[in-house]
Amino acid sequence: MAIDPRCLLDRRFTPVAQDYTARDSMLYALGCGLGADPLDAGQLRYVYERAESGLLALPTLANVLGYPGFWADQPDTGIAWQKLVHAEQAFALHRPLPTEGRVLGDNRVVALHDKGTAKGAIMVQQRTVRDAASGGLLATVTQTVMLRGDGGFAERAGTAAFGAPLPAPHAVPQRVPDAVCDLPTLPQAALIYRLSGDANPLHADPAVAQAAGFSRPILHGMCTMGVAMHAVLRTLLGYEAARVAGMRVRFTAPVLPGETLRTELWRDAKVVSLRTTALERGGVVLDAGRVDLND
Repeated sequence: MAIDPRCLLDRRFTPVAQDYTARDSMLYALGCGLGADPLDAGQLRYVYERAESGLLALPTLANVLGYPGFWADQPDTGIAWQKLVHAEQAFALHRPLPTEGRVLGDNRVVALHDKGTAKGAIMVQQRTVRDAASGGLLATVTQTVMLRGDGGFAERAGTAAFGAPLPAPHAVPQRVPDAVCDLPTLPQAALIYRLSGDANPLHADPAVAQAAGFSRPILHGMCTMGVAMHAVLRTLLGYEAARVAGMRVRFTAPVLPGETLRTELWRDAKVVSLRTTALERGGVVLDAGRVDLND
């Protein structure tokens, strides 16, 4: 069964109601490596409910709120889900995230672009996350995936582009970075992070990982994104979450739990550009990264 771009754009998703607590916010931050230095007052603001300056939610927590779960494997989608790869992730915050509450997530497919039979297709989903009590918009989350087995629909559909245009990649400056931050990950990082909602066995089961071509379970891409956010907060923002307006990254390679992640940072007014490398293997794992700042 081949994909039908119009059907995917029209697909209806049941809104997701989610209750989360301060404990969930702290567990998420621990999964992203916060608290590695238990004497660092900045890190404690995200992992200790009695921190002197109050508990904060890591901005990337938006990625796991109101999440509809993995749906591409449902038979009526026509998606060759086994060949689906997470390509990019972005979020915009409309206000600082509360550390606890009840939210409603409303997901939809906003774009499909054919890159040809050999290359596949790009699908973009967008999710709004609202406070359930007030209806106020908290975050807009955008997830871009590569459907490697679903290219070539342009010949049937008469056009290669459906829905919103694809944004150009963020250009990382060519100059020497303004700052560099090295953050180690724990060998059990994926086992902690999966407790925040992504239970894909690829990140926990050695047999599943080996069947997928990896020597061991890999770290979630969005956990790597959280580590990069930690680098920005630590190095440039004094751990002030309220200064973050949004973030966008491109996933370029997997991370093995236990590796050290080096994030290079460039600050230009209200934009921080970033690139993250796994030091042990020397490969770039996040590229074209961008964090937008509030005033």
